[in-house]
Amino acid sequence: MNDRPQLNNQNLLRFANTLAGHYSNKQQAMDNPRNYAHINIYFRPLNWQVFQGPGYYSEQSYNHDPWRPYRQGIHKLQQKDDLFILLNYGCSKPERLAGAGFEPSLLKELHPQELKARVGCAMHFREINNGKYRGEVEPGKACMVPRDGKLTYLVSEVEVDENNWISRDQGLDPNSNEVCWGSEHGHLCFTRIAKLNELIDQNWLSKAQLD
Repeated sequence: MNDRPQLNNQNLLRFANTLAGHYSNKQQAMDNPRNYAHINIYFRPLNWQVFQGPGYYSEQSYNHDPWRPYRQGIHKLQQKDDLFILLNYGCSKPERLAGAGFEPSLLKELHPQELKARVGCAMHFREINNGKYRGEVEPGKACMVPRDGKLTYLVSEVEVDENNWISRDQGLDPNSNEVCWGSEHGHLCFTRIAKLNELIDQNWLSKAQLD
């Protein structure tokens, strides 16, 4: 009975370490500046107290405007069998956290009571190769994103390993399933610039949900 939780914890710990990092698509932007902006992605672990369990703060920003991220998220990490789940939350005053990807002291402004669940927007990851994970939005087409005056549902795909983060986000019409927004030129290809996993150890996972 003790073997399975230990195995799950080791798998979860490896996934958690893989996810945490600073990623940049600088090379892609340099090779094709007409079609790709230079973007940074940060996935920074949160102190255990925020969720009473493992979690992350994430942000994406243009390299020329790092203090005004165009996407921010707070994520609670869970595991169910071979599925790694990132529950998605927003907060009431995201501007107070802007830049926390590279300036973690700003995360002192994150208060759990201000978090609001983004229903239908959890990301589900599975290991597809040794140390390589593929994630997508949970089934149900329920992660609604307003864009240009209409609601669309989010389709998000991510592949991440020790060195790379490859992603594509699109918004689709809930009636016709036609693509309304998203990259017109294919996936964004990021390289890991730094690991941000200083907080991650067995204690950080100590009350992770193992179903």
